[in-house]
Amino acid sequence: MFLNYLSHMSIASLLVGGSIAQAASHLGAFEAPHVEVRSQMFNDTGLRYVKNSGICETTPGVEQISGYIDVGTNMSMWFWFFESRDSPETAPFTLWLNGGPGCASEIGLFQENGPCHVTPDGNSTTINPYSWNNVSNIIYIDQPIGTGFSYGTDTVNTTEAAAPFVWTAFQVLFESQLFSKYQSREFIFGTESYGGYFGPSFVTYFDKQNALIASNAIEAEPVVVSALMINNGWYDPLIQHEAYLTFATYAPGYGQLQLDDVLANMTKALYAPGGCVDQIKACYAAGNSADSDQICDTASTYCVNYVQTPAFGDRDGDDLRQNASALFPPEYYLNYLANKQVLQKIGAETEYLECPDAPYELFMATGDNARTWLPALSTLANSGLKMLIWAGDADITCNWLGVHAAVLAMDWYGNETLHNTPLTNMTINGKPVAAIQNVDNFTFARVYESGHEVPAFQPQAALEMFTQVVRKEQLHSV
Repeated sequence: MFLNYLSHMSIASLLVGGSIAQAASHLGAFEAPHVEVRSQMFNDTGLRYVKNSGICETTPGVEQISGYIDVGTNMSMWFWFFESRDSPETAPFTLWLNGGPGCASEIGLFQENGPCHVTPDGNSTTINPYSWNNVSNIIYIDQPIGTGFSYGTDTVNTTEAAAPFVWTAFQVLFESQLFSKYQSREFIFGTESYGGYFGPSFVTYFDKQNALIASNAIEAEPVVVSALMINNGWYDPLIQHEAYLTFATYAPGYGQLQLDDVLANMTKALYAPGGCVDQIKACYAAGNSADSDQICDTASTYCVNYVQTPAFGDRDGDDLRQNASALFPPEYYLNYLANKQVLQKIGAETEYLECPDAPYELFMATGDNARTWLPALSTLANSGLKMLIWAGDADITCNWLGVHAAVLAMDWYGNETLHNTPLTNMTINGKPVAAIQNVDNFTFARVYESGHEVPAFQPQAALEMFTQVVRKEQLHSV
């Protein structure tokens, strides 16, 4: 099963119903891999990886693995796994996905919650003391195909269509000797931005597959999510577009963002007959009908042009305190991932594309971002799944007023209690870091002085919040 063709690193391949001949052609001479055909759905899948490349995570004794999960014919999905720095044998297993749609999870890895940050010259890294692998094993995946280091045929054009490929990726991982030990761990799903769609969609799909497995309708590996964390998520475009006006009129802690005449034009664009609100409602009413893609795409385009864009003005949409010419967090990591030696060490087989147009345009053509995933989020909250819905309060794009309005609109058993629960400060060493609401396993948090990527702006607070989720605690001061 294990292949060694580079002296300084270990490269392995596990094929599940795949082609031994194809693997031999790709990797050269090797010992015959173990082949296990479980069902037709797993044909042309496999795992190719590099262990302990020495890139990014340099903590002694902490293992890392990077490479490709082949999830179908000509479909290679990139992953990068980091062992927990503390008690990896018992620590939970966390998945991190960035949003987009079509943005790579190396954004989260290098700019937010991963083991390292890249130096300004783009040539080396420094340890991130607030990395989430302080307390959890964590895997970053680039999806859909064509994003980040993932490559091959991309057929994903909706949020729903993306879920089966990520599920298949975990079938390959959990059937492998390398990752099977993590299947029984607590599984935490962390995501942000368009992850407000990916989170509820993927967890719902995983749950449906688990039910089929339990009823013996399919033979597969259960993927049981124990907690869902969504940072500055996009859940319901009707609520969020109305929140653009509310937030631009008065952003709590920051004041009025746009001039009165801009706000007047936004109001007209939202509420005039045939405006943004009417068009989004028409998208919802269209459901999955034949005309829905065009109706929803038209609605999205109108609302972005006449509501979202004016709400930004000359400010950075991801941080109202910045303009578009001076952005934090910096993207030093892009130069680092353009280094061919780095790519060779981690086993990357293609150039890195942070947020390429092609995957994004497939989603936009179906009007995917004008549809709502609030009902699915509500169902998960109602199931008692542990959830943290949090948002940096300086983000305009998925601003916290819209996020809060979305969770207040959820149809679940805790709705009335949430409405009657005041926002109270969470403090770290006496300093307020967030305003929070806890209702059983559900928590909302407004994170102070933070833009769109909360762990980048408030790394200590983000790690503490993540740690409390890992411990299955309600958010509280420390």
